[in-house]
Amino acid sequence: MEKLTELYVNATQRLNNEKGAQSLEWLGIAALLIMILGIVSTAVSGQSGGISEIIKGIIEKIKTMVG
Repeated sequence: MEKLTELYVNATQRLNNEKGAQSLEWLGIAALLIMILGIVSTAVSGQSGGISEIIKGIIEKIKTMVG
């Protein structure tokens, strides 16, 4: 029984160890922002109206989808 308790305590300590989890989350957020900026810059580079026209187009498409 003591060995089983020791295994349980060891397993829960490993599962509760969150060292580095926050930095991994920040890296994920940074990667997502870089990806969004790349998509937006690619979309804007070919447009003559600029980003405001793109945003208006997106809003209009969402309105037609929602109803």
